[in-house]
Amino acid sequence: YIRKVVDTVNDFDNVLYEIANESHNRSTEWQYHMITFIHDYERTKPKQHPVMMTYQWPKGSNAPLFESEAEAVSPGKSEIAYRTDPPAATGRKVIITDTDHLWGEGGTPEWVWKSFLRGHNPIFMDRLVQLTGSPVGDIPSAEQIRVAMGQTLTYSRRVNLHRMVPRPDLCSNGYCLADPGTEYLVYLPQGASISVDLESGGAPYTLEWFDPDTGRTLDGERVRGGRHELVAPFKGSAVVY
Repeated sequence: YIRKVVDTVNDFDNVLYEIANESHNRSTEWQYHMITFIHDYERTKPKQHPVMMTYQWPKGSNAPLFESEAEAVSPGKSEIAYRTDPPAATGRKVIITDTDHLWGEGGTPEWVWKSFLRGHNPIFMDRLVQLTGSPVGDIPSAEQIRVAMGQTLTYSRRVNLHRMVPRPDLCSNGYCLADPGTEYLVYLPQGASISVDLESGGAPYTLEWFDPDTGRTLDGERVRGGRHELVAPFKGSAVVY
């Protein structure tokens, strides 16, 4: 069956194999076997695709995901930091942070921005109440989460994303994506001010402020490289590019 699936979709580019969604915590060796099976079989094919291992449930932990040979992982709630202060991605794995694995049902717009600025790929398990007609209704902050997903998507297409990496060391709160010397994207969850270290040399940087709460953009000053204290021109959360 697995060979047939691989044979059928191998010529497509946009394929990501997920072994199982929240399979129980005794499934590790089986999932490892399936990851290896897919990798080995695809080596005989024209194209090779990434494989993802997803958080195990119940009694799961994130360690088996990162110890696997999977190219992508989706961690879960055993590490609360992924909800509140996601660790910076290292590039060793593609990390898909999923509200399903972190809350069950939950999330905040701040979590979306924090995940994005730490090099993760946030996704939202959405009830889509307007489509399903469910009488239950949305979870709190659902619409704000959707808006934040769209905002981060817009910036991901605007910046040269494949050259940018999480650089917590370059700003005082640690939420910074950067291609040092070229472009920086910084998030301020509580707004106010932030200290940012811009590489010296070359042309000055042009600052742009974005207000996630209202969607408005404001032009900032031009600054040379070096350490700068940047003050948000509005209250609430802020993004500076």
